[in-house]
Amino acid sequence: MLSNQSFGQALYAAKLGKRISREGWNGKNMFVFQRPEDKLSLKTVVQQVKSLPQSVKDFLHVNCKNENGDAIPLEDGKPVKFGAYLCMYAADGSIVNGWLASQTDMLATDWCILD
Repeated sequence: MLSNQSFGQALYAAKLGKRISREGWNGKNMFVFQRPEDKLSLKTVVQQVKSLPQSVKDFLHVNCKNENGDAIPLEDGKPVKFGAYLCMYAADGSIVNGWLASQTDMLATDWCILD
């Protein structure tokens, strides 16, 4: 474990797949990690992804068209890109998607690189 790191150093480590934490969080087993970007087929998103509201899936399905505006099968639709974002493993064991650093977090030099 590397300790006494800046937020910039910790963020760089998170981008490399490492878990990061503030010194004050360690006793609570809390840490931040980056969920990497990925692409899923449109068919998978519409039929299997549980984390999107049905209204979003319906929108993607209805707008699955070729360059001429004609409806095409989901298998032939353009893959959906999910961008990378930070998550926090919280003290209660849940994962918080879209964690944001506070100004205090960004200016702190007590960041730890856990891996």
